[in-house]
Amino acid sequence: MPATRSSQQANGSQPSQAATPSTVTPSSVEGPIVRNVVSTFNLACRVDLQHVAQHARNATYNPQRFSAAILRIRDPKSTALVFSTGKVVVTGSRSEDDSRLAGRKFARTLQRLGYAAHFREWKLQNMVSSADSQMLIRLEGLSSGAHFPFCRYEPEIFPGLVYRMESPGVVLLVFAKGKVVITGAKSMAEVQQAWNNIYPALRLYQIVRE
Repeated sequence: MPATRSSQQANGSQPSQAATPSTVTPSSVEGPIVRNVVSTFNLACRVDLQHVAQHARNATYNPQRFSAAILRIRDPKSTALVFSTGKVVVTGSRSEDDSRLAGRKFARTLQRLGYAAHFREWKLQNMVSSADSQMLIRLEGLSSGAHFPFCRYEPEIFPGLVYRMESPGVVLLVFAKGKVVITGAKSMAEVQQAWNNIYPALRLYQIVRE
């Protein structure tokens, strides 16, 4: 077990990760579901955003509001933020493969408009997922003791508990009704690892109704 806050202060050591995958989630509890994938890539050419907005389908550009042109496709359902430097941010996909495929489609759209566009330096930046522990959680308990170094819980400001996990390096939003949002993961494996890590802690602070 990791040291508590008091013992860590006494020996001057840094806190270790509190939640560990010591308990396998039961089959009745559904695992995390990916809600959004954010990725980036480089077209390796400069882009005239006004030209793109005028000639590409489902494209908008309002430089007074945002410095990128916005492109949308339906399959896979995704949105691209295209900057004049050639940098592109892809959001809205539901998997790593779909995000990569969407990026390639956006690059081809620019090619059809006459740009010497490439699909380079693709990188998954963030995978946002959610899960339901199917438990009521005592957030005050979770935010104390061994888990204190990783938690921030200020119910007067935000109803959820913010849990900053060290390994993997993700942030979890834990709510009293058992819902959990996982952000900052770079792969589905990290999402699953984070869920396996936090679930034993949620069970430990489960509210059991009489």
